[in-house]
Amino acid sequence: MGKTFGERVAGYAGRPVERYAWAGCAVAATGFALVSGPVPHRMWGWSAGAGYALAAFLSSGSAPRRAARAVAVAGAVVVPLVVLVAAGLGQSEVAVVERSGRLLLAGGSPYLTAPSAVADFNPYLPGMALFGALPGDPRWWLGGTFVVSLAAARPRRVGPLLACPLVALPLAVGGVDLPVAGLMCLGLALAGRGRPGGAGLALGAAAALKWTAWPALPVALALIAVGQGGRCAARCAAAGLGTGAAVVLPFALTDPTGFFRNVVAFPFGLTATASPAGSPLPGHLLAAHVPGGTVIALALLTAGALLIGVSLVVRPPRTLRAAAGRLALGLGLATALMPATRFGYLVCPLVLAALAHRPPHRDPEATDRSLERTPV
Repeated sequence: MGKTFGERVAGYAGRPVERYAWAGCAVAATGFALVSGPVPHRMWGWSAGAGYALAAFLSSGSAPRRAARAVAVAGAVVVPLVVLVAAGLGQSEVAVVERSGRLLLAGGSPYLTAPSAVADFNPYLPGMALFGALPGDPRWWLGGTFVVSLAAARPRRVGPLLACPLVALPLAVGGVDLPVAGLMCLGLALAGRGRPGGAGLALGAAAALKWTAWPALPVALALIAVGQGGRCAARCAAAGLGTGAAVVLPFALTDPTGFFRNVVAFPFGLTATASPAGSPLPGHLLAAHVPGGTVIALALLTAGALLIGVSLVVRPPRTLRAAAGRLALGLGLATALMPATRFGYLVCPLVLAALAHRPPHRDPEATDRSLERTPV
């Protein structure tokens, strides 16, 4: 069926906005290439800048929007990813994942008990080592998990989201936060669709990769408890906690010292070796320039987590959009307040915010049916 007159008018009206958005991304990516030090970042910036510029040109004419978006994704993700993988270039996190996979296969643990240099630390939970144990460059598996999970969650406009610089850059040069973000979106989406067991499995898988995924479980439980009842929420909790614990606990119990030094002390800035994650966000600025700043930042981080937790009890989210928005807010605060943080960590709240802004008419979880109790 052809588009209605209103849909065609809306499409024409949105062209200038998209054209200017791609043009702005082209300027930002090119500027990033000019000022960045790491070679992978510069290579990404030049490729992405060209892709965004061509997408802006196509958006100025009569070419379909899908063509412009495909060009943006190709220039910002596909081309730089293929080139960087072929050249063996990437962010340090790629090497960390590869090394943790080799350690897991060789010695049964992805951690060194007494890490000293930055390259010795593995700040990720044990599940991340699986991406390094698989054949080929971990970025293929990290990015593939993200794309598949995101497609299953069905956020609004996947193409522009993949081409967004905050998503495209980690897809090409690193990407350890992307499968976490994708699985969190999938878990919340399944919770909103009345599938508590599947939601728990997805969130448990995310929780086995990074600590940043653990806040998604109480948000999903609040959503399920309001819409489907306590028994369904308990099923989700059992699946999520069981999956996460089954992956994490064996390594935490067999080598508690190494586990603590790698995945707790190092990312929170509590070791003598400083984490390279030092973007000038409030938590890092406090830790770096204020006496006792690390303690202050951790106190603020704890206070923010408690406030989000209280909000889940006082005003639990009743729709998928509300749950995704609440989680995006919480993770955004955590990213800003962590003593060791990077701008790249913002990819998780960004992707969740995209899920929170699905159009209401496409969001079946926003209807009153989401409040009906389903039989168990």
